[in-house]
Amino acid sequence: MNAIESKRIWLSSPHMGGTEQNYVQHAFDTNWVAPLGPNVNGFEKDIEGYLDEGVHVAALSSGTASLHLGLKLLGVTRDDEVLCQSMTFSASANPIVYLGATPIFVDSEAQTWNMCPNQLEIAIKDRLSKGKKPKAIIAVHLYGMPYNVDAIHKIASAYKIPVLEDSAEALGSRYHNINCGTFGEIAILSFNGNKIITTSGGGALVSKSKSFKEKAIFLATQARNDAPHYEHTEIGHNYRMSNIIAGIGRGQMEVLDAHVGNRRANFDFYKKNLGDSSEIKLLEEPEGYHSNRWLTCIETTSYNLREDIRLALANENIESRPLWKPMHRQPVFAECDAYLNGISDDLFDRGLCLPSGSNLEEEDLFRIVSVIKNILR
Repeated sequence: MNAIESKRIWLSSPHMGGTEQNYVQHAFDTNWVAPLGPNVNGFEKDIEGYLDEGVHVAALSSGTASLHLGLKLLGVTRDDEVLCQSMTFSASANPIVYLGATPIFVDSEAQTWNMCPNQLEIAIKDRLSKGKKPKAIIAVHLYGMPYNVDAIHKIASAYKIPVLEDSAEALGSRYHNINCGTFGEIAILSFNGNKIITTSGGGALVSKSKSFKEKAIFLATQARNDAPHYEHTEIGHNYRMSNIIAGIGRGQMEVLDAHVGNRRANFDFYKKNLGDSSEIKLLEEPEGYHSNRWLTCIETTSYNLREDIRLALANENIESRPLWKPMHRQPVFAECDAYLNGISDDLFDRGLCLPSGSNLEEEDLFRIVSVIKNILR
């Protein structure tokens, strides 16, 4: 069987649990086809119950919208500076620019691939020496691996800079038995089609402050004031989640733990079958860290080996992808300052994301590993 005929194996495809359609059908049956309704309220309650820690959740149209509103709620405006993890998807940084502020990028640590506490403090001290105190810090739980919460938040607290926790990839991950998405002054979630659970598109803003949730919903519904006519004293956005896709989310919440279990099992399979190779290294969990293993990623010994594996998988109709290209290397952010130690550059050159969907079958995993082993031979 050639690659064209063989089954496509995706990096991370949607995985329905079976009850999503019931919630969607109820929305149609009751004519709640709008950006409000029982499913939206119910989805928010489901997430609040899952995350615990006394959080309040606003269901929004995307993770990016959630970041945008989160920065607004933290008071970020034109000409402010925001410290942002460099190794991440561009959606972590783009909303900074939406507000006319400037991203300042911070490199990674080797232990988690997330924001390096040492580089963060170096960046803060340098910005302060230039007379510019950063307005916020965006720290990301990359690929589901929690960032070093204690160290990052200790530094943030010392300099009185709020943390916006980008938990887009980390629903179901925990740091010392506390759910990711509950550590920052504000946190965000994503339910894009490739995430641990999906609503096709969608996201959420999370905070222990009820007023932040209420203000987020106000801004997300065009900032309409309480009046019989349309009255606006602030610029708003059309960012509220639809009752239809919130119904999908309600069904997905019922299988979230199962999806996490499946993805962690994928990691265990890769480790068992590839872990003995001297040419491949998998990212292990430090003590007290529990990753949802949204994506299983490997470090190879060279760029050439990384590319040999990627192209061999592609030739067999198997999707894989290099690790996130750091923001400081993106042309659109070329003029932004960055505080670097070389770790994210090295990871980008040598790292690869392997198929990790919660709906992968054992024969899929054997097929993937077989292709990789043939290259390593």
